[in-house]
Amino acid sequence: MELCQLFGVSRSGYYAYKKRRAIDPDKELKDLILAVYKKYDGKYGYRQIQLFLLKEHNVWVNHKKILRLMQEMSIRSRVRRRHRCNYISSVEGRIAENRLKRDFHATAPNQKWVTDVTQYRVGDTRLYLSAIKDLFNNEIIAYHMSLRNDNELVLQTFRNAFKKTKDVSGLIVHSDQGFQYTSHAYHDMLPKVGAQISMSRRGNCYDNASMESFFSHLKTEGLYPYDIRSLDEAQRRIEEFIRFYNQERPQRKLNKLTPVEYRRQLAA
Repeated sequence: MELCQLFGVSRSGYYAYKKRRAIDPDKELKDLILAVYKKYDGKYGYRQIQLFLLKEHNVWVNHKKILRLMQEMSIRSRVRRRHRCNYISSVEGRIAENRLKRDFHATAPNQKWVTDVTQYRVGDTRLYLSAIKDLFNNEIIAYHMSLRNDNELVLQTFRNAFKKTKDVSGLIVHSDQGFQYTSHAYHDMLPKVGAQISMSRRGNCYDNASMESFFSHLKTEGLYPYDIRSLDEAQRRIEEFIRFYNQERPQRKLNKLTPVEYRRQLAA
């Protein structure tokens, strides 16, 4: 109390100051960050949590502050597995030029689509997923799953896409040089609807990085965190994640909107 007398501070004023300092000014924000973190099972880091705070709670916070508060709470996102380029190329069939040339930007829907096939193992069985993404808004516009990795897997995916999108004249469809995409059936189908075929250079998965990125998010956020023991559950998880990715997961590249919100904004 001698210091209080020295600086002319009352005893009650000193204890009121100590009480104020004991209160964490960021407690409310920390609680909100923790709620979002737990809602998504700890899968997201500070940048994605920033977008969820804006979308779900209309709260905008600098990402550096969110990072600092998460560090104070000792929480962090689950580490994403590094993607390895497992590239299978066919020595037979038709090879198209790389029309996309890593330009993953589109100014309108149905200008540029990217597509690929991935697999997920359940026990001794492999489930194959073929998907198509529109580079305008990163929306997964069509997909198909099968236990067989064959031409029909890819062809059915495009039938699903063309049911929803009738006019695709001038569309560029980019893929790798997998055997489905070099098949005669694939090269016969796309030109008939006015689409142009584009392919990555041999052995270069980064030419199709946008599609590879989606598959990485699907597996690290929608599959790997769960103990999946049946094909039905794997299919359900995939379908749920695609719906979530399209309708609920905001993206920084889309002005903090979801793919569906971004598309609807154009139509408004």
